[in-house]
Amino acid sequence: MAEKYSPSARRRRLSQLLLAMREERGLKIEHVNARLGWPGGKLSRMERNEWKLPSPRDMRDLAEAYELSDDTREAIVGLARDARARGWWVEYKDVLRGGLADFESGASMIRTYESLFIPGLLQTPDYAAAVLRGSRVLNDEEITRRVESRTRRQQVLEANEPPRLWALVDEAALRKHVGGRDVMSGQIKHLIAMAERPNIDLQVIRDEAGAHAAMEGAFVLLDFPDPAELPLVYIETATEDLYLEAPKTIQGYVSIFSHICSSAESPEASVRYLDSLT
Repeated sequence: MAEKYSPSARRRRLSQLLLAMREERGLKIEHVNARLGWPGGKLSRMERNEWKLPSPRDMRDLAEAYELSDDTREAIVGLARDARARGWWVEYKDVLRGGLADFESGASMIRTYESLFIPGLLQTPDYAAAVLRGSRVLNDEEITRRVESRTRRQQVLEANEPPRLWALVDEAALRKHVGGRDVMSGQIKHLIAMAERPNIDLQVIRDEAGAHAAMEGAFVLLDFPDPAELPLVYIETATEDLYLEAPKTIQGYVSIFSHICSSAESPEASVRYLDSLT
């Protein structure tokens, strides 16, 4: 079963809270560090979410410095404890490049657009292996490990309260014979089966739709259950993983997703199109 929360999301939320609490009190970072006897860059790293394991003791010290209520003190100490948890993805840190799986585990909704691939959460093992084999840089052991991690990542959709997955897929990804006809046929049938789930919406953007708002590339937009937790955009490149958090940027991607939805086939028409490919 998938984790009920994301340690990475907890760290991110905690950083946002610490910044807000300090600014509300009109305090400067150097004054707080000096009062607590901390090194000069410690608090700024916390507020920028550049830590790995938040310390409950540090949160208690900050609670005293900021004169927080008992409830608020316990809230930030609890966030620090949760943020120290180790998720299943730690077992695959040799092949998982970024923290997407961690954020997915705590998301309430995952919106994704893919132009050349089937979204990772909807890939079959055979399709995933074929995609990875196409990179020409991975050996068989590395491919096996990555397919295992991707399959494990998909279990977030099996949780008692799974996130809503809204996937927009360009027709080009469906027509490309990744792994050959048999692999692709199995992948298409899997998409049809997944689209029947109540928490999954799948829409295909047909070629005749022409140019659309997401021509510049794939992205994932994640929303979280806590209204105070800002959405997050994830973009994967050939060499790195990008996480975008600025509210204006997030709103831009929300708008892009909305526009490409209007360019896509309805979920019902999309399944009919998938049926035509089998």
